[in-house]
Amino acid sequence: MRSTAIRRTAVAATAVSLALLATACGGSDSGSGDKGTAKGKESAAAKPAAKALTAAELEKAALAQGDVKGHKIAKAAAKDVISVDDIKVEKEVCAPFADALMGAQVGEPAAFTKRTVVSEPKKGSMDEQDGADAEDAFKAAFDITTTQLALGSYDGKGAEESVASLRTAATDCAGGFDFTAAGEKQKVSKITEEQVKGGEDAAAWTVQVEQDGEKVQFKLVAMRQGPSFASFSSMNLAAMGGGADFELPTAVVEAQAAKLA
Repeated sequence: MRSTAIRRTAVAATAVSLALLATACGGSDSGSGDKGTAKGKESAAAKPAAKALTAAELEKAALAQGDVKGHKIAKAAAKDVISVDDIKVEKEVCAPFADALMGAQVGEPAAFTKRTVVSEPKKGSMDEQDGADAEDAFKAAFDITTTQLALGSYDGKGAEESVASLRTAATDCAGGFDFTAAGEKQKVSKITEEQVKGGEDAAAWTVQVEQDGEKVQFKLVAMRQGPSFASFSSMNLAAMGGGADFELPTAVVEAQAAKLA
């Protein structure tokens, strides 16, 4: 059977997860009245246009090992970075969503970087358990979420427009859309909105991707802090194969927002 992008993504996620877990160091532990509205407008008018972080500043602001308890973090390898040029979408309005889902840049950031963030599995001994308990322990051992964090910084309103473009795509493409990643056809069959908080603006979705009868559930979060925009595309090893649900990477989102603030 030919290799599919979904399978390659899953294999890559597994390899990265195990490698990071084996070698990385341990992590460290409103309403307002008219006057308020007027002041807000005055402040917005007086506020200078956003200036993007430099590449060096963005690297410093990106998550690093030790920033999120219970997670391993590493800079994404060049071979794991998918170029936006390698992603083709039939419906143009859906393009930003496909780009973020594949961990590519959204829009035209002045600086861009990527991180791979892997959650540590829950501890437990299967040797001391039998039957259903052992099965639960086995599942817990593979309850590992791998998140591709794509972080860009933009001049002007680029970061705001990036979040807006994903919201528009999620609405207009909620019923699904087809796209090609690295030459292989993919299908987003369903997009469901989730609730999330982080930074100055954030949005999240559960995304079901299908190919050749296989289903993989992703979580996608878009977050803006100042002139910077981050997308978090996550998949979970234990949830693979049947499209099972798993939690949003909220700790990762909150940590990145705090570091950008």
